[in-house]
Amino acid sequence: MEPIDPIQPLRDALKVSPENLPLRRHLAQMLAAAGRWEEAERELRDLLTRAPDDRDAKAQLAVAFVRQQKLSQAMVLTEDLVRRGDAAPAILVLFARLLHHNGQTSAAVHQYKKAIDAEPSVRDTALEADLGLGSRRSAPEPQSGDDLDTDDDRFEDGPEPGAMLISPDDLERPQISFADVGGMETVKEQIALKIIHPLRHPEMYKAYGKAIGGGVLMYGPPGCGKTHLARATAGEVQAHFLAIGINDVLSMWMGQSETQLHELFEQARAHKPCVMFFDEVDALGASRSDMRNSAGRQLINQFLAELDGIAARNDGLLILAATNAPWHLDPAFRRPGRFDRVIFVPPPDAAARAAILRIHLKDKPAEEVDADAIAKKTDGCSGADLMGIIDRAVESKLREALAKGKVSPLTTRDLLDAAKATKPTTREWFATARNHALYANQGGAYDDVLAYLKLT
Repeated sequence: MEPIDPIQPLRDALKVSPENLPLRRHLAQMLAAAGRWEEAERELRDLLTRAPDDRDAKAQLAVAFVRQQKLSQAMVLTEDLVRRGDAAPAILVLFARLLHHNGQTSAAVHQYKKAIDAEPSVRDTALEADLGLGSRRSAPEPQSGDDLDTDDDRFEDGPEPGAMLISPDDLERPQISFADVGGMETVKEQIALKIIHPLRHPEMYKAYGKAIGGGVLMYGPPGCGKTHLARATAGEVQAHFLAIGINDVLSMWMGQSETQLHELFEQARAHKPCVMFFDEVDALGASRSDMRNSAGRQLINQFLAELDGIAARNDGLLILAATNAPWHLDPAFRRPGRFDRVIFVPPPDAAARAAILRIHLKDKPAEEVDADAIAKKTDGCSGADLMGIIDRAVESKLREALAKGKVSPLTTRDLLDAAKATKPTTREWFATARNHALYANQGGAYDDVLAYLKLT
């Protein structure tokens, strides 16, 4: 007999009483304790749609983001909590960690000192060592007694000098193409002009003296397919694909981060054509004007030098980057020859939502599902939200199948019911992006956001 899931009764109770916020909070805490961070995030987002000013829920959601390596979203939430002036000391410690990994060490020290002055029990000796406030230990020891424990692979010290970064086996050959990406036609067209056409028609670009290669920066709310699109771009031109996160670059050793970044570029240059994809690039290229430490500035300078191809030619090297927080990126990255094509990746429109639903339903038992009808009821939903709707409908069908002893196909009604219980996760991002687009839109960088929000 399979063990009973202790969380399922809570889910069942919430179906009966969906407005029971303490119960939903308890469910999120149990999911977090079980390491089911994606599910905990979903419940906390749902709670916040019903209680937008719940600071405890925001704090727990920030931790869920960190555990899933969604550092940009965690930064947005913690910044909001700290800006209000009444953030809990544990949140200040979390904020200090995020600031440090954005290269803002001076600000991180300030926030950390505020935290331990208010509550000495939140002291984190590993973070102190990273910030230069104490002697570094040979190996970090686990912290205890803190519900906001943030130990995570993204917060480790990185490899020691000489350690292997990414093996040749990690250079993918993606088997997907643009046909596997629902909608996003405008975005695909811009990427094709910058990256795909130069490889397919090199003689035309050579005639105009245009190098084959370059950079594209994609920004927008999380879950809208930026990573999937980058992998599909490599598949479209049958290129190698190298996905790079900050843990592949950052190191505790002086000068080692720059060396590791250079080695990654050299590896890509040795396997042209190659698509390099930097996820959450703002964590590596935060604005130097916000930095006080030279190490962070040196890493950005190295990144810019690699993009410029100062020491090596970048022809055939295709560089894609994604960020949920473009306002944190150093402006130098947007100059010609670097990420000179900046593309807003919005939530999918109705046609794209229908296409995404069809793609993800094609391998599941389903009747003739009216994807267009479901798309009309999911305005503002990201691709990840749509996958969540399908998962929710599948869970409902599984319970029914287990009770009846037979499998029954998904129907349009099943998916519409699941859509009713799903709130778009993009709203939170647009609340932050709107302020930047309205009040910090130098050079029209965020005109696409204003157009999407119909504020122009």
